[in-house]
Amino acid sequence: MDLQLKGKTVMVAAASKGMGYAIALQCAREGANVSMASRDQQAITTAAAAIAAATGAKVQGYQFDAANAESIDQWVAATLNDFGNVSGLVVNAGGPPSGDFIDFTDADWQAAFELTLMSAVRLIRAVLPSMQAAGAGSVLTITSSSVKEPIDILLLSNVMRSGVTALVKSLSQAYAGQNIRFNNLLPGLIDTDRLTTLNQKRAEALAISSDEVRQQQEAQLPMGRYGQPQEFANAAVFLLSQAASYITGTTLAVDGGKMKTVW
Repeated sequence: MDLQLKGKTVMVAAASKGMGYAIALQCAREGANVSMASRDQQAITTAAAAIAAATGAKVQGYQFDAANAESIDQWVAATLNDFGNVSGLVVNAGGPPSGDFIDFTDADWQAAFELTLMSAVRLIRAVLPSMQAAGAGSVLTITSSSVKEPIDILLLSNVMRSGVTALVKSLSQAYAGQNIRFNNLLPGLIDTDRLTTLNQKRAEALAISSDEVRQQQEAQLPMGRYGQPQEFANAAVFLLSQAASYITGTTLAVDGGKMKTVW
């Protein structure tokens, strides 16, 4: 299948490692130009160089803070200057901390709002004019299975990512006539550093090892294993591409059958 990404520019946020990196790599493999960003300049520069060397694609790493409006605008402006119009945008950010409701302060809620919901609003708002000028575009937000089945220790994420999901559905209706698509992608248990950190916290709470937490989780998965970042990236790149040209406003789970909800 020709995904028609060759020569197109895709922006991928939080891409120095994990799912973001896997998506950037797969976009480059399909011939796209990739603008990738992270809070850590050294990490994103190294990641971009590795992808460029592996694929021969034009790849550039930029430093940005998803919770900072000025930083977002600077990344978008630099990308438009260096690459021209943007065809695809992957909205992604590190998740808010885990914890109990009673322990979260107003500052915790505000920080989660800025990092998770407002990062999506600001990134999309900054990139949208470029897509409108080009007459086409695809926006993909990386959210969480918690938007369908809340996760007990991730209250901040449950709430803020649900807001992102509603935003995407609303925008998909508003901009479908301009050939700009908006979709959500939900990771289940994908084998990343983020999952490792969450498992360590869960292990401490249960007084067991992280390996035992993983074994328990994998035993409950219909496919019997964690997903790999590359498997998640395959779905992401499809939704970004013209191969998915009639798909908008959808929320796709890449979870190995973990969720039991029927919608």
